[in-house]
Amino acid sequence: MKKMVLALTILTASLGMIHPPQAMAYNFGDFRSETLTTKAWMALKEGDIEAVLAYTNKCLELYAEQAQKMQASLEDYPQGSNDDIFSYWALNDISTSLFIQGEAYRQAGMEDEAKEAFMKVVNDYTYGQAWDPKGWFWKPAEASKEKLLMIETGSDIDFGDYTSSFMTTQAWKALKDNDLESVLIYTDKVIALYGDKAVEMQNSLTEYAWESKDKIFSYWALNDVGTSLFIRGEAYKKAGETDKAREAYKSLVDDFYYSQCWDPNGWFWKPAEAAQQALEELEA
Repeated sequence: MKKMVLALTILTASLGMIHPPQAMAYNFGDFRSETLTTKAWMALKEGDIEAVLAYTNKCLELYAEQAQKMQASLEDYPQGSNDDIFSYWALNDISTSLFIQGEAYRQAGMEDEAKEAFMKVVNDYTYGQAWDPKGWFWKPAEASKEKLLMIETGSDIDFGDYTSSFMTTQAWKALKDNDLESVLIYTDKVIALYGDKAVEMQNSLTEYAWESKDKIFSYWALNDVGTSLFIRGEAYKKAGETDKAREAYKSLVDDFYYSQCWDPNGWFWKPAEAAQQALEELEA
């Protein structure tokens, strides 16, 4: 038995896994990298670090070698159609799994282990890309660099899962705390990641979406970019920087007019109309 445990330990180390959890019964599904990565995301959301490690380490065990070959074949991020990028499936899922692993460690306060995982993404699986179900790719290596900077500087700026909804929520919180710097960081990130998609959605409309709540939510990028610009304008106004407030409000009115914002009390309101009113008050 001891020989078996030692053999497993050596195998784990040789595959580059990071601090595997104790042996437990986990359902690996069909063992595809996509399945394992999806399960790891779910475990991260639930705060189950041992499950995260089980799924990500299994992904590394099965697909790290193939991912390394894909990485070695590239000199930059793959471009082209979605299918072109998806063809680097092993690289994409290994880089994503290691990012998830690093984030699980970071959330658990295990900074050394988190840095080790994030550095593996940056150094060994640089050109992996992760698919967001909302319809775009993001870069785990770039996100890992930001996480490393957070750890090194002790910053509390956290982009979470990099969804527009998460970062817009963080911007609202920063506005409430009168934290202009954080508002700008979060809204800059929303606009940088989702601005092009928001423009595309805006240009597809000739009136406010209205058919159903789900229909309105389907314009997620437009809604969150527009809301972020409204938050940005409000933060500048509270800070007495009226020229910058006007700029943010005007960008919202001119470029993202059909955005809508969900109020937790149960209705949508229109950031551009609120921005127009704010502009009139500034001019008064």
